[in-house]
Amino acid sequence: MDNRIQCINEAAAYLGQFVKESPLAGIVLGSGLGKLADKIEEPTVIPYKSIPNFAVSTAVGHKGNFIVGKLAGKPVIAMQGRFHYYEGYTMDKVTLPIRVMAKLGIKYLFVSNAAGGVNFSYKMGDLMIIKDHINLLPNPLIGPNMEEFGTRFPDMTRPYDPSLIAAMEQIAAERGIALQKGVYLASSGPSYETPAEYKFFRTIGADAVGMSTIPEVIVARHSQIPVFGVSVITNEAHDDYAPDYENDGDDVVAVADKAADTLTELFTALIATLK
Repeated sequence: MDNRIQCINEAAAYLGQFVKESPLAGIVLGSGLGKLADKIEEPTVIPYKSIPNFAVSTAVGHKGNFIVGKLAGKPVIAMQGRFHYYEGYTMDKVTLPIRVMAKLGIKYLFVSNAAGGVNFSYKMGDLMIIKDHINLLPNPLIGPNMEEFGTRFPDMTRPYDPSLIAAMEQIAAERGIALQKGVYLASSGPSYETPAEYKFFRTIGADAVGMSTIPEVIVARHSQIPVFGVSVITNEAHDDYAPDYENDGDDVVAVADKAADTLTELFTALIATLK
């Protein structure tokens, strides 16, 4: 057996002990966005360090737990923190949790992250629906194809599900919540981008930039799982900064934390509509 499949199966078997019913949705909570996990009802908390073959989340603002329970009365499984390529993990490790959630039967994947606003109109604290992405990370599907999950060359015409995007736009409008909608670009990190890189990313069509998420989305789409994604804009990207300006990781987490309540409200409302 492919060692990658064996690792996925072992982790899924362990987590399966805590899953009372097949989760409708898997949720990935990025930097500073772990508050949503506090809203999950009947929660069972499983630390990553206890799950066979799992990595340990070392990023700031990532608690490193799976939360199994219910949100809006629907069974969910949420990742309170993710794994990143910049932590030194292979793409197999980075995306292992998504493969495991697919094994556990999720029908939808919700992803969130903290991102820098490359679009000049974006402000700190904005929420951006991800409508498409640009991947500058290694593709997680490189290597022998895992046929039991999906085809060798999965279609990425609509990586983020149009019907879920439309539903969220309606939910936000009904609540008077303003949302941006744009293209997310992922680079490897962990250094923040230079002004020249921000300008380059803007030129090639990016509205926001981060260091995660896209590998998870590719793996989910490999398994034909519809994806919905949101970026919290935690800093603004300019071509010309003040002499004393610095990007700071703690500030990123703080801004994301302030937006987490709104994100929780929106994710909960959208999950409530799913079947």
